Amino acid sequence: MSPEMIRHNGKVHVAPLRSMPPLERFTPITPHLAISPTVSVVVPAMNEAENLPHLFATLPQWIDEIVLVDGNSVDDTVAVARRLRPNMKIVTQTGKGKGDALAAGFAACTGDIIVMIDADGSMDGREIISYVGALVTGADFVKGSRYAPGGGSDDLTLGRSLGNRALTLLVNLMYGTKYSDLCYGYNAFWARHLDVLDLDCDGFEVETLMNVRAAKAGLKIQEVPSHEGCRIHGESNLRAVRDGFRVLKTILREWRRQPVTPLPEPAARPAADRGVA
Repeated sequence: MSPEMIRHNGKVHVAPLRSMPPLERFTPITPHLAISPTVSVVVPAMNEAENLPHLFATLPQWIDEIVLVDGNSVDDTVAVARRLRPNMKIVTQTGKGKGDALAAGFAACTGDIIVMIDADGSMDGREIISYVGALVTGADFVKGSRYAPGGGSDDLTLGRSLGNRALTLLVNLMYGTKYSDLCYGYNAFWARHLDVLDLDCDGFEVETLMNVRAAKAGLKIQEVPSHEGCRIHGESNLRAVRDGFRVLKTILREWRRQPVTPLPEPAARPAADRGVA
């Protein structure tokens, strides 16, 4: 590799550049783009056999690991998942609720980056590159936003949208954040921040919990636009009023909780090994 020329006090100094990581560390995405961090995608699912083909058709082939957390489905969710991706990791949920499922899935991940995505077909896996791109260029935690320019939703009712905006405003006022979409479940983060997030809730308030704890810990947070489609088959377990109150309780409870200090970036791993080639 050619040396780097640095001019200091009018003189030219020659400094060796950092060595590039080995080629096998990079995962090809396009003929012109590759990333070096490994990427795990967590999919919590309960009775989503009809929706999984739609979701998996959008997941990029360059993903290193898919972890499906089965919430004791009574349909063919697990069989369909194995047929679609025979090498995927299946975790059987022992508790109940989305928060519990995500905690189990995160614990099973081996990738440097973890992406969480719903199984109902409403989220587009092709957007994952935006999340990963934001992480490898400096973010610690990346959250999708249906309200950011370029985002949107075919599924949000007026009542749910108003409730989400009110809760988002409350979090922004209490925690000094600038979120535009608090209650959305398409997020990604560096796996080393799992201790900061420390999921200890069961239900749909899990997204709010993650957003608040990431902010309190001082993580660098970035929003990316995301478009939410409608659930393709079946009915959601989300109940706007019930789960809205759970979100509100989480926001207030976290106000009294001491934040966890995030882990520093691994010193043994050069920054070039986390970037884009």
